Amino acid sequence: MADSSSVHARRSIGAHGVIGDLRTCALVATDGTIDHFCWPNLDSPSVFAALLDSEKAGYFSLAPVWEDAREQQLYLPDTNILQTRWLSADGVAEVTDLMPVCSSEDTKPRIVRRVQVVAGRCRFRLVCAPAHDYARAETRARLVEGGALFEAQGQPTLRLASSATLQVDGNAALAEFELEQGQQLDFVFGCEEDDKVIAGQSDLCFEDTLSYWTSWAAKSHYQGRWREMVTRSALALKLLTSCKHGSIAAAATFSLPEALGGERNWDYRASWIRDASFTVYAFMRLGYTQEAKDFTHWVGQCVENSHNAPEKLQIMYRLDGGLDLPEETLDHLAGYANSSPVRIGNEAYQQIQLDIYGELMDAIYLSNKYGEAISHHGWKDVVRMIDHVCENWNQPDAGIWEMRGDPEHFLHSRLMCWVAIDRAMRLSVKRSLPMPYERWYAARAAIQEDIWDNFWNAELGHFTSTRHGRSLDAALLLMPLVRFVSATDPMWLSTLDAIKTNLAYDGMIRRYNPADTPADNLKGEEGAFVACSFWYVECLARAGRVDEAHLEFEKLLGYATPLGLYAEELDKRGYPLGNLPQALSHLALISTAFFLDRKLSGRDPQWQP
Repeated sequence: MADSSSVHARRSIGAHGVIGDLRTCALVATDGTIDHFCWPNLDSPSVFAALLDSEKAGYFSLAPVWEDAREQQLYLPDTNILQTRWLSADGVAEVTDLMPVCSSEDTKPRIVRRVQVVAGRCRFRLVCAPAHDYARAETRARLVEGGALFEAQGQPTLRLASSATLQVDGNAALAEFELEQGQQLDFVFGCEEDDKVIAGQSDLCFEDTLSYWTSWAAKSHYQGRWREMVTRSALALKLLTSCKHGSIAAAATFSLPEALGGERNWDYRASWIRDASFTVYAFMRLGYTQEAKDFTHWVGQCVENSHNAPEKLQIMYRLDGGLDLPEETLDHLAGYANSSPVRIGNEAYQQIQLDIYGELMDAIYLSNKYGEAISHHGWKDVVRMIDHVCENWNQPDAGIWEMRGDPEHFLHSRLMCWVAIDRAMRLSVKRSLPMPYERWYAARAAIQEDIWDNFWNAELGHFTSTRHGRSLDAALLLMPLVRFVSATDPMWLSTLDAIKTNLAYDGMIRRYNPADTPADNLKGEEGAFVACSFWYVECLARAGRVDEAHLEFEKLLGYATPLGLYAEELDKRGYPLGNLPQALSHLALISTAFFLDRKLSGRDPQWQP
C-alpha cells in the first residue's frame, strides 16, 4: 500500500476525470485509479475514498504494467465517457470508463471499465478494493462465479464482474492478464443483486451511453466561440443533476481542501438554494428547459417543506429535499494531502443567510419570464416570502460565504434582499398578480438607501462588504450583474478597481481577505474562487473594458484541468483546490462566455433579467 503523501503526489485534484449516471459520480485519476465513489447515491457513504487518505480507504485501479508510459485522459466528444490512455515504446493501451445513465428509480449505479490494446502487446494489473461506509466498515472479498463479492456487516454487498481470472486478498480482488493489439476485456462494478453487473456486454452499454450524452449535448443553443468549454461545463452540470429529484449538487466530492493542510474542508454533496438562479439562468439560455424546470420544481418542493414559513427556508437541502445535513468528522481519514478534518454533512444548513431569498426569487422570475407561469399557490408562497424579507432584511446573518463566526450586516445579503423584492414586484406587474405595493416599494427603497448610505466608504472610495466597514468582498461583483447599480457608475467602477487591487492575483479573484474578516474565524488562507473570477470578467465586459475582459477570460480558461473541469478554487499557480467539479464554477463560466461572446461579436446580449 502506498502512503498518503505518495498517493497525492500521484493523484492531484486536477488529475482526475469524472463519470456519472445522474445518481452518483466517480472520479478517475490519470493513472487509471478510481479513488472517489459514493454508492448508491452521490450523498451516500463512499466505497472508494483513497483520494482522502491512502489506498486503505478504497480504490479500483486498472492500468498497464509499463514503466515511464505517458498518461493522457480525454472525454469522447460531447459525452461524459472518459478514456485514460497510456503511450509507451511497447505500445498504446486505453481504459474507457462510463456509467450507464439511470433510466428509472430502481436502476442501481454501476461502473463499466473497458480495457483494450490499441497497438503492441500489454500486461495489465487490476486491484479492486472497496472500503464500505467511508472506510469505517470492515470489507471482505470472496470469489464467486464470474467475479468477486465485497461484503461488510450492515452494508450493501457489491460485486465485480470479470472475464479475467481473479484472486482475493482481504478486501481486494486482484488480476493480471495480457492482451494483444485489438483485444479487449471489460469489468463491471455494482451491487450483488443487479443482473446487469455481468462482463462481456460493454459494447451495448457503450453505444447506449454514447448516444445519450451526444444527443443531450446536441440540444445546446450555444454556438459562440467557446462552444467546447461551454459544452463541457454543461455536461459537468448535468452529471451533478439528480434524474430522480431534479436537484443539483454543489460538487461531486466532499472535504477536498480549499488550502492544503488547512481546515477549510467541506462536504458539497447537497443542493444550495443560492445556486437556483444561476442554474436556471444557465440551463435555460443554453436550451435545457427541462433541467431548469426540474430544478425549479425541486426548489418549490423545498419551499413547501418549510411549511409555508419563509423563516424556515434553509440555505441548502439534501439532494432528495430532506432537511437535515448533520456534520461530523471522519477522524480515521488523514484527508487529502493530510488536510484535516475530513467532514461529511454540513452544519451550515442551520445558518441564517438572508441572501437566499434574492437568489430564489430571481430563479422564480426567470422561470416565469422564459418558462412556465407561476401558479396561484406559488404566488401566495412568494407573497409570504417577500413579506418576511420586508420585515427581516435589516438583520445580521452568516452571509454568502457561510461565515462560522458572529453574524454581520453584509452588503451582499442586503443586495439580494433588494433583488427578492424587486423581482417579485416585476413579476407582479408582468403577470398582473396582486401585491401589497406600498409595503414592498417602501422596503425596497429602504434597502437601497441603506446600501448607498452605510456600505459606501467615502474615505476609501469603494463599497465595503459590511456596514460601516473597510474590507472588500468579491460578492460585491454581483451588484451590477443583478442590476442594482449601473456597470459604468463611477462609484461602482472605483469598487471594481479596488477589488482588482486587493483581491486579484493575475485575474484570479479571492473571495475576501480572511485577516480582514472577523466573521471568518477559521485558520489559514484559501485559494482564489473560480466563480468570483468569472464574475469579475463579466463585470469588466459590462463596464466596456471588453479587451481586458477577453484576456482575463482566456487566462481563466487556461486554469481548467486538461479535461476542462473546474474545482471550487485555484492556488497561486492556477491549480485546482476544493471539491471537483464545482457547479457554481461552471455556471459562472457559462454566464460569462455567453455575455462576452455577444459583446465581442458586436451584439447586445439577450436574456437580461
